[in-house]
Amino acid sequence: MAEQEGVIKYQLNFQPAEVLKMDDIVQLNSWRHIMLQLGMLGQDPARYDNYGFGNISQRYRNTTQFIISGSQTGGISNMTAADYALVSECVPEQNQITALGQTRPSSEAMTHGQLYQLSDDINFVIHAHCPQIWQQASALGLPQTRAEVPYGTVAMADEVARLFRDTDVLQQGLFSMAGHEDGIVAVGQSAAEAGQRLIACYAAALGRDTVSE
Repeated sequence: MAEQEGVIKYQLNFQPAEVLKMDDIVQLNSWRHIMLQLGMLGQDPARYDNYGFGNISQRYRNTTQFIISGSQTGGISNMTAADYALVSECVPEQNQITALGQTRPSSEAMTHGQLYQLSDDINFVIHAHCPQIWQQASALGLPQTRAEVPYGTVAMADEVARLFRDTDVLQQGLFSMAGHEDGIVAVGQSAAEAGQRLIACYAAALGRDTVSE
């Protein structure tokens, strides 16, 4: 049985507050619209028992804080600042996240937080759901987290750290979550870099599908 989407597994210290403005989420919303159009983020009755899937985040003002789409906001077409959360502290080893906003952060916030802590070169993270890339991750040469590691956990944060130690994931800017159906993560110094890496990989996966037909 596939694991249910959207389950928050970390300990959350959440403070309701109006901390974000529309100016803070311009790039996030632009690339989120593209991901929605590609079917890599959203909510679909035919997928994952109609739970929202995929999420997107951005480093906040050159700190380890970050803005991330809220939990189960996949079905929202046009997000406002109220649909994002500001994660002010992420402590993977203690499974704790502190956040502010008008919605709780995505269930994948722990993984995003680990990525921002692992490299100052990462300013933008997209967690997409793309079966074409996921199914061909090995053929495409993507680093992969171990299949037994579930999403949104301390174990996943540790596994991401392992990829940074043992693979060229930072140079590729992409990895697959082998234990999280269709889960692909793209990172970049900018929104455009992360998004373009993901789209280029998607094109490569589609190309392989065409050749094999």
